[in-house]
Amino acid sequence: MSSVQSSQTQKQKDDDAEVLDALIVGAGFNGIYQLHRLRQEGFKVRLFEAGADMGGIWYWNCYPGARVDSHVPIYEFSIEELWRDWNWTERFPAWDELRRYFHYVDKKLDLSRDIRFGTRVCAAEFDEARDQWVIRTTDGAVVRARFFILCTGFASKPYIPNYKGLESFAGESFHTGLWPQEGASFTGKRVGVVGTGASGVQVVQEASKDAAHLTVFQRTPILALPMQQRKLDVETQQRMKADYPEIFRVRRETFGGFDILRDERSALEVPPEERCALYERLWQKGGFHYWIGGFSDILTNEEANRTMYDFWRDKTRARIKDPALADKLAPMEPPHPFGVKRPSLEQWYYEVFNQDNVSLIDVRETPIAEIVPEGVRTADGLVELDMLVLATGFDAVTGGLTQIDIRGTGGVTLKERWTEGARTYLGFATSGFPNMLFLYGPQSPSGFCNGPTCAELQGEWVVGCLKHMRENNKRRIEATAQAEEEWTQFLNAIADMTLFPRADSWYMGANVPGKPRQLLNFPGVPMYMDRCNTVAAKDYEGFVLD
Repeated sequence: MSSVQSSQTQKQKDDDAEVLDALIVGAGFNGIYQLHRLRQEGFKVRLFEAGADMGGIWYWNCYPGARVDSHVPIYEFSIEELWRDWNWTERFPAWDELRRYFHYVDKKLDLSRDIRFGTRVCAAEFDEARDQWVIRTTDGAVVRARFFILCTGFASKPYIPNYKGLESFAGESFHTGLWPQEGASFTGKRVGVVGTGASGVQVVQEASKDAAHLTVFQRTPILALPMQQRKLDVETQQRMKADYPEIFRVRRETFGGFDILRDERSALEVPPEERCALYERLWQKGGFHYWIGGFSDILTNEEANRTMYDFWRDKTRARIKDPALADKLAPMEPPHPFGVKRPSLEQWYYEVFNQDNVSLIDVRETPIAEIVPEGVRTADGLVELDMLVLATGFDAVTGGLTQIDIRGTGGVTLKERWTEGARTYLGFATSGFPNMLFLYGPQSPSGFCNGPTCAELQGEWVVGCLKHMRENNKRRIEATAQAEEEWTQFLNAIADMTLFPRADSWYMGANVPGKPRQLLNFPGVPMYMDRCNTVAAKDYEGFVLD
């Protein structure tokens, strides 16, 4: 077939494609909530998911030890039809239990009939003549949709450092976000783990139990918090459920979408013994209580922040036998302000380094020179390995969007549009890309808000927007460049008032070389949603509706 014939055939395929009101990408919390609610409102909608099952990040995150860092019942939908008959087995559920929850939700809401699994969206282009998106998948499918709703999540594009010789490694090698679905064993193997973020902490804990030897390659100490995990039985869950309506109400009104209220005083106005007493109570509660439930100026005042770091440091160092290791894992001086990187939750992470079969390599002092077939070569020599685990994180928040070839008006791609940094309006839309909305994305609470909370709060805003357009016979909505500029400047101003820019974190896009440095997440769910709801009440001020 000639190129002309091929082009004509493709055009005919595009013209004849099924037309939807909305095409959703991603079957995590945000995507399936959109599917459920838009169907309830009578929209013709489908969902495409690259994985073979639903769950979003919980389809891909199946490495040993993977579990959520939000406690029960925060990390589930607030729909009573769902929570009334569902019971968890742990306070912080593991990946396999989260998959079972998604299957339960699927059965209750009959979602799969409108989901196409194993379908990766690779390209989308806005057809200005029809005010529709033409969306393509890697298997050649084409659909048209009035609205293109991206629910790709903030952790959907794994980041793999460009280590020299990585492909030459002769053993097993996995990124935690691309773990084999059939699993992989650490037993009796020499295991190397690169990275000490959330997945690194979890893998290290598990590998330490079975590996012949475990080597942890640390760049920056993780300021991990005690999970305080515990089992949950059905009777306990039933008692807890009396408080669920209030818990779900509170999570909509707090900083990170949790049922944790912060102390509105300054850490510096409280006597030291009272301050330490509060820190101890939060510590014993576990999870993110210590991070979110502290004083009001912890993330804005360096002196206040230091009080929290020092408490964490002293608690942590007491668990590490070797003073030299303690200096690496919990240094006397903070590597960055406490809490400006998302703390990981741990159960026995620091005790791992008391074991004879575990070693720590500080890659700032002893950099990784190259990967060779036998293992990892550093400035001090060869570390022989049978398995290499890359717990190196993600091209977070923006990567899941920019990895798709999305072309707006004039054929400009989203990746090109965001070359110098993400620019959005309300964290929902970007100018030049009409009828495209994204949830849990850049310049929204995203990484500062747990998934189900944002799925419902942001999700209802999107549903309301689409209903408004239908009721008012509007075919097209687009953020203005001015509104986008003002929102971006507003978020930058917020960042400048905080300590977040003081750390090289994925919150700032600083974990990926060459990525523009900016605060990618809006800090504070209530303030964010107040802004969004005000815009909606003013007939979607800052958007052009046609």
